[in-house]
Amino acid sequence: MDYASSGVGKSPQTAIALGSNLGDSLATLEAATAELATIPGIQLQAKSSWYITKAVGPPQPDYLNGCIILQVEMNPQELLATLLAVEQQFGRVRHQRWGARSLDLDLLLYDDLIIDTPNLQIPHPRMQERAFVLVPLAEIAPDWVEPISGFVIRDLVKKVDCSDVHLLKGS
Repeated sequence: MDYASSGVGKSPQTAIALGSNLGDSLATLEAATAELATIPGIQLQAKSSWYITKAVGPPQPDYLNGCIILQVEMNPQELLATLLAVEQQFGRVRHQRWGARSLDLDLLLYDDLIIDTPNLQIPHPRMQERAFVLVPLAEIAPDWVEPISGFVIRDLVKKVDCSDVHLLKGS
């Protein structure tokens, strides 16, 4: 679907989670955010602070996580392909599920769409249980309704343990 010419008044808003725990994570996340903002059809609307979080999965360094809100003129599949290309550009290699990574970009929300295909699920299927996603997302989009649960992000974050999510000083 071409959103720019579909008659829809406003381009869709999307929520993206960013994470890194290899290399200079802060520089990588800032550069990836800047790179996304230069791509035609993407407009950066908001950026959260950065948070130091415990890794999920095998033993590995702590992560730096955050979220951004983008206004896009592309469909969800095109956006996913764009996010994967940016991950690759920043050296992302997929060896191990939940393993360490230079850059992780997850498509969390796309307006109020619910999509369940083999390569794309929106809302992100584990979003509601992850404080490292919900804390930064609540900072920039507290009133966004997660379409499956019907809860706003501000309320979802109250349901998870946030004790391992710490604001990066100066972010």
